[in-house]
Amino acid sequence: MEFALSQDQKMMQESVSRTLDRVCSLDRVREAADANGFAEDVWLALVELGIPGLLIPEQFGGVGLKLLDAALVSEALGRHVAPVPFVASCVMAPLALLHAGSAQQQSQWLPKLASGEITAGIAVAEQIAGAREGSGITAQNGKLSGKAMFVMDFDDAGLFIVADRESKLHLVDAAASGLTESPLTTIDLTRSVGELIFSDVEAEPLAHGNAFVAVRDAGWTMLAADTLGAGWQMIEKAVEYSRERKQFDRVIGSFQAVKHLCAEMAAELEPGRSLVWYAAHAFDVIPSDASLSAAHAKSYLSEIGRFVARTSTEVHGGIGITDLLGLHYWFKRIGLNRQLLGGPERVRHLAAAMQGFA
Repeated sequence: MEFALSQDQKMMQESVSRTLDRVCSLDRVREAADANGFAEDVWLALVELGIPGLLIPEQFGGVGLKLLDAALVSEALGRHVAPVPFVASCVMAPLALLHAGSAQQQSQWLPKLASGEITAGIAVAEQIAGAREGSGITAQNGKLSGKAMFVMDFDDAGLFIVADRESKLHLVDAAASGLTESPLTTIDLTRSVGELIFSDVEAEPLAHGNAFVAVRDAGWTMLAADTLGAGWQMIEKAVEYSRERKQFDRVIGSFQAVKHLCAEMAAELEPGRSLVWYAAHAFDVIPSDASLSAAHAKSYLSEIGRFVARTSTEVHGGIGITDLLGLHYWFKRIGLNRQLLGGPERVRHLAAAMQGFA
């Protein structure tokens, strides 16, 4: 049996990549990073392609595709270090509503998310990566209190989906009284992360069951896919540079040591593609494999992504750490992906617990 992308999936990814080639140059990334980490023109171009509604059914104005399709988009965004919301707003939030939202909750929020009218932030870090001192959310009588850190797709979000200490998810309007928002500065300036402080904030629990596990698994898979795209871009930049840079009247790509570095990066990173594809496929088709597959994809790409980032920079030599080259945007993107929703050690521990080993 051959497991490969369909022609439609290939065309979709190529369409997204061509659009990003046109609107998301390195200069545009640098401009957005120097401002607030959000490129409105890039976002609007993705809205025209229907990316915010990728997973949202057509009845709510979306496209109604699967998580594997979203993984292909996430890979393209990582390759271009696109300074736009995606993992939380276009994937995790819609899935939370689709898995556990009431008909009223879905009809209220999904059309707005699908059209790009609003974006959504996700506050689940404490329940996955572990709570820091003073963080964590308590829910009582329809109100939330406490602090949520490392909220993804934070800036200008119109809706927040928040996990309490029992991993139950709640909808919070960004304009709710008693909610204090504070942006956090991370190494990756291409995406927004923030902190929310709740003081008896009105919240609406998701009506049907708990979608926390599905939201976590989707988030792990999307971050792994983003790292896959960013890693391959770093490899290609290293190979291109090695074909141009000369030492001792020879291009450095002709030196065996440099060849080995580039080959090792490719050999280590490429297996991550199968992990990401299978995790995304299992999410929709083989639910019993979904959580463990997502954990494997996230932890593996977190480790190998860091190796690729370091090695690609090494191939470039001193110029690799300069702002002029811009390689650091991919380096830092991979670094933040590694830690969001749990570092590799934490995710492996959770994977072991899923199998009864911890």
